Amino acid sequence: MNQIKEGLKAPLFEGIDQNGKEIKLTDFAGKKIILYFYPKDNTPGCTAEACGLRDNYDDLLKSGYAVIGVSPDSEKSHNGFASKYKLPFPLIADTSKKILNDYGVWGEKKMYGKSYFGVIRTTFVIDEKGIIEKIITKVDTANHTEQIFKEMKG
Repeated sequence: MNQIKEGLKAPLFEGIDQNGKEIKLTDFAGKKIILYFYPKDNTPGCTAEACGLRDNYDDLLKSGYAVIGVSPDSEKSHNGFASKYKLPFPLIADTSKKILNDYGVWGEKKMYGKSYFGVIRTTFVIDEKGIIEKIITKVDTANHTEQIFKEMKG
C-alpha cells in the first residue's frame, strides 16, 4: 500500500458513479477536488456528511472545488442515495475497493470490542496539479464543509 501524505501526488483513480458515468482523477486536471471516502449510503453519519456537502455545494464550487464521494456501495445503492437526498456530485461505486486501498482508507476498525474491516472515513483535498493539500481524518460529519474551509485556511 502506498503511503499517502500531504504534499504528495494523489493516486490516480477511475470508477463508475451513480449514473453509470466513468469518473477519473485526470478529468479534474486544473481543478481543486474534495475527495471524500465514507462507509455506507443511507446511514446517519454518511447522510449528514453528504447532505452538508450538498447544502454548501455552491460555496464549494465558487471556491473552485469539485466534490467526489467514494464508498464500497454499488452503483444502484449510490443512485438511490443520490436521488433520495438530491446529491449534485458524483459518488463512485468502489465495489472492488481498489480506490479505497490505493488511498489507504480500507482498514481494520473496532466497534463494541469487535474488529472488522471497513472504510476509515477520510477526506482528501487535492489541488489543481493533483497534489494532496490536506488529509482530514477526524471528519465532523455534521459540519464537514465548515471543517474543510477551516482546515484550508488554517
